Amino acid sequence: MAALVGAVVLLGSGCEDAAPKKGADKPAGATTPAAPAASPSTAAMPTLVGQKFTDAEAAVKKLVSRAVEARSAYSDVPLAADHAAWAVCFQTPAAGSPLEPSSAVELSLVAPGKPCPDKAGAALAPSTAPAASRTPAPPKPKTSPPTDGGSTGGDGGGSGASSVYFKSCAEAKAAGAAPMRRGQPGYRDALDRDKDGIACDK
Repeated sequence: MAALVGAVVLLGSGCEDAAPKKGADKPAGATTPAAPAASPSTAAMPTLVGQKFTDAEAAVKKLVSRAVEARSAYSDVPLAADHAAWAVCFQTPAAGSPLEPSSAVELSLVAPGKPCPDKAGAALAPSTAPAASRTPAPPKPKTSPPTDGGSTGGDGGGSGASSVYFKSCAEAKAAGAAPMRRGQPGYRDALDRDKDGIACDK
């Protein structure tokens, strides 16, 4: 009999414990404080790459109050005054980034039919201007000071007979002076390798 009374007491105590547990679950399961965590004024930046500027601008204007900044994706291609049909290559902020009404949005565009560069601000055409300006000009013949020993010019192989001086046969040919015979301007023994009296003939 004592055992039966004990069992009844235990069952009774179990019923009493269940009631407070249910009551304790209500405040713990309440989600009202967590709801305001997401700010209704913050949106996500949409994906605009590949869209025309007019469509991208319209999508952004629904989310921000500031004007959308547009620029050319190429450093050497100016942005056209009418760039409505230009395509978006790059966007700032990136797609999925938090976007507030005061956020600044910048879009880098390319003209219709043009490919997007690897990175914003790259050049569309490789710089060929420096290479074109580097075309070598024909070397000017170097002149040596005139000598007073005119009488010795004939014996010196023409080295002292003229004030025209060429450092090499390539320089003489570039100046249009080769071949040069002994006694002609620019002739000197050092340029006449076979000593036949004609310099830079080969």
